[in-house]
This record gives sequence, C-alpha cells and structure tokens, in this order.
Amino acid sequence: MVNIETPLLITFVGYTAIIMFIAYLSTKLTSNLSDYVLAGRRLSGPITALGAGASDMSSWLLMALPGLVYINGLSVIWMPIALIAGAYCNWRFMAKRLRVYTEVASDSLTIPEFLCNRFKDTGLALRLVTSLAIIIFFTYYSAAGFVSGALLIQYTFVGVEYLPALFISAAVIITYTAIGGFLAVSWVDFFQGTLMFIALLVVPIVTVMNMGGFTTSVDNISAISPAHLDALQNVKFLGLLSLFAWGLGYFGQLHINTRFMAIRSIRELPLARFICMNWMTLALVGAVATGLFGFVFYIDAPLVKQDTVFIVLSQQLFNPWVAGILLSAVTSAIMSTVSSQILMSASILVEDFYHDMFRKQASDKENLWASRIILLIVSGIAVGIAASPNSSIFEAVGFAWSGLGSAFGPVLIFSLFWRRMTRAAAIWGIISGGSMVLLWGMIVHFTGPIHVDIRPGFEMIPGFLTSCIVIVLVSLRSTPPSAEVLEEFDRTMAIIAAEELAMRGKNSLMPQASS
Repeated sequence: MVNIETPLLITFVGYTAIIMFIAYLSTKLTSNLSDYVLAGRRLSGPITALGAGASDMSSWLLMALPGLVYINGLSVIWMPIALIAGAYCNWRFMAKRLRVYTEVASDSLTIPEFLCNRFKDTGLALRLVTSLAIIIFFTYYSAAGFVSGALLIQYTFVGVEYLPALFISAAVIITYTAIGGFLAVSWVDFFQGTLMFIALLVVPIVTVMNMGGFTTSVDNISAISPAHLDALQNVKFLGLLSLFAWGLGYFGQLHINTRFMAIRSIRELPLARFICMNWMTLALVGAVATGLFGFVFYIDAPLVKQDTVFIVLSQQLFNPWVAGILLSAVTSAIMSTVSSQILMSASILVEDFYHDMFRKQASDKENLWASRIILLIVSGIAVGIAASPNSSIFEAVGFAWSGLGSAFGPVLIFSLFWRRMTRAAAIWGIISGGSMVLLWGMIVHFTGPIHVDIRPGFEMIPGFLTSCIVIVLVSLRSTPPSAEVLEEFDRTMAIIAAEELAMRGKNSLMPQASS
C-alpha cells in the first residue's frame, strides 16, 4: 500500500509546477535552433555559474557522496578535493577559449560541430566518432540519473513500485526539457542550484544540533569509529589515484562545457567562476558533513541503503513541509544533470546529422520540432536502460564520467591550446580514450576488480593518458593543418588577448581603496 504524506505530495507537486512554468516562459524566447540548443549565447554570469554547478553535481552530490562518506568516512574526501581542483582549472583555462573559439569557428552550436569547424572537416569520420561517443556515454549517464529519480520517489513515498516511480520522474524531466530547451534548462538549473545549496547547508547543521553540537558529534564519531575521521584510513596509492582521477574528467564533460559556450561574454567569466567555485566548495562540504554525521546519528540502527542518508535525515529531522522542500533539492540535483545530457544528445543528432547532412534547408520551426522528437527517442532509450539497473549510482556515474573525460578531455585541451593538432588526431584521440574506458569496464564487469585498491574513476588515468599520447603522435605524423585552420586559431587567440587586455584596463581604472 502506498503511504503518501499530504505535505510531501503538495510540496512535490508545487515544485513540479514551478519547473513547468519556467519551461513555459522560456518558450517565449526560443524561436530557432540556436536558441533551443545554446540559448542564443546570452546567459548571464550567475545563471551560467549555478547552471554549470547544478548540471555537474547531479544526484551524486546528495545521494552517492553522502553514502560513500557514511560507509568510508573522511577517506573519501580526496575525491571532492580533486573535483574542486579540476573544476577550477576547467573554468580558468578552458572556459574563455571555448566561448570565443566556438563562435569564431562558424558559430558552432555543439562540441561535434565545433571540432568539425575547427579542423575544416567536411567528411563523416570525425562527426560520426564524436557523436557516437557522446551518445554512448551520455545515454548511460542519463540512465543513472533516471535511476536516482526513481529511488528518490520510492524512498519518499513508501509503497510506490520502482517502474511507476521511474516513469513519473522521467516524465517530469523530459517534459520541461523538450518544451523549453537550453534556456529552460539553464533557468531551472539556477533555481535548482540555489535549492541544492540551501539543503546541503541546512541538513548537516540541524543533524549536528540534534546530537548536542559540533564538538559532541565529533567526539561521538571518534569514540565509536576513529577511522571515520582519518582521511588516510585504508587509502592506498592506487585508491588515492582513483579518487584524484575524477578531477581530470571536467575537461571532457560536455554538458558542463556547453555552459561556457552560452555565456554572453568572456568578461562575465570571472564572476561566474567565483560564484560557481564557492557554491561547489560549500555544497561538497555539506555533502561530506551529511554522510559523516549521518553515520553517528544512525549508529544504533544503521541504514541498509546508505545512499539515502540525506533523504532519511530530511524526513526524520524536519516537519513534512520543510522535508518536502529539502527532498525537492534531491529532485533538483537529478533533473539538472539529466536534462542537460538528454538535451545535448538530441541537439547533436539534429544539428550534426538532421540539419547539416539531410535537411540543410529546414526551417527553424522544423528544426525545433525535430530536436524535441529526437529528445524523446534518446530519453526513451535511457529510461529503458534504467528500467533494469545493475550497478550503484556511484559506479554508473563513475563509468560515464570517465568515458566522457577520456574521450573528449584531451581532444578539447589540444584543440584549444595547440595549433598543430590535426583532424586525424582528433578522431583517434576520441577513439583511443573512449575505447580504453569501455575496455576497462568490460574487464571489470567480467573478471571483477583488477586490484583491490582500485576504485571507480581509475579508468580515467589510462584512458586520458592514452588519448593524449595518440593525439601528439598522430598530429606530428600527419599532414600539418591548413593555412585557414592556423589563421582561425591565431585570430581566436588574438580576440581573447584583446578581451583580457580590455578587462585589465577596466580594472586598473577602478578607484583604489585608500590606505
């Protein structure tokens, strides 16, 4: 029998109504494919910042990470540290080049289109390899998000079966994404990012207060399980390397990098970076604290499903109305990432195949409807995979994160920083990086872990390094880029240099505080 508390139900319905209203409003500003795919490159710094943060963290932040800390203690903290470092480097070094170069390169709307325009490629190989890798890993990533949504509904409304919960969660995400496109996703992510941030600060603080304060809580953990406070407990070299490897993945997370392409100007990037990095750091601290203090809170009745520690604490420590708002934050985390991923997958199929190869004369209205139809198809495949989940959220996200990071991270880095890189190198870089992760996944699936200390995410290291080596070797052994490609690269760097000079000049003219 389904057990549904009225306040929880009303809160969830209200939250969903707000999401749908935002999606409806965004349709008024979506008139062509550029608007639908990239919001017309007119996002503000704050919208970009929280959009990137919310689409990055997903359900991993409120479910998987607290669950990992609940089980392992502070030995997991190296992964959040690596993520913060990786995210900062991505904002600091990749964002401005992606924003400028994608516009200079024939106003590219997607990463596959940018790579083709970057190397002046008119063939099919690069386009096919890029799109295939994105579809494979994003579909798997999206499926992990749909699984999280189903589990959330199951644990919130006791008695709801898994499949109905999956379909309800998927229906909400797919509907608002299909209606509003990238602008709706960005606006909703701003709202969701704010909600996630508040929830991750409130839950651990209230948990600590209910246990007698911070000092008492830490003392209790120390008395019960000192290992939970030891950041190096049971952490061997390969395990530590596995955790640090997650930071490399940022350079290839296209659903995050697309946010850089959509910002109004690179002059807004410093503010966006400042907002996002502070949001991310505090949110990760909150997630770690939730798992750590949740461990001692439930020491007498340990949770069977550790991934639900945030959900259970929210339901137990707050009245149903507040709990509904806090649990909506988990919904936010799930929606923000999945919506970005399915939208990108659909955008790639429409922009790089339907529009560029088959229907170049298609009207804006036709392209919009084609995007929405293909989005439904891609989403249906992901939901089909999620209908039979066979791994934990953490493992699924780790595999997809590693695949995207290894296939696209090195290719994007070299494309943006090395003018000598060639089209052939891009093709083989994607193939080698993505294949290494797929091969690793098959070995682990059929034979079990290669080494007991290796954790999910380690496959990023061989995948990333292999792709880098292949890119350099193939570039040096293949025909140098054409004069047109080199000129466009140099023009992009000149635009960036001029913008940076203007920004420094503006800052130097600001009144200085008196000493």
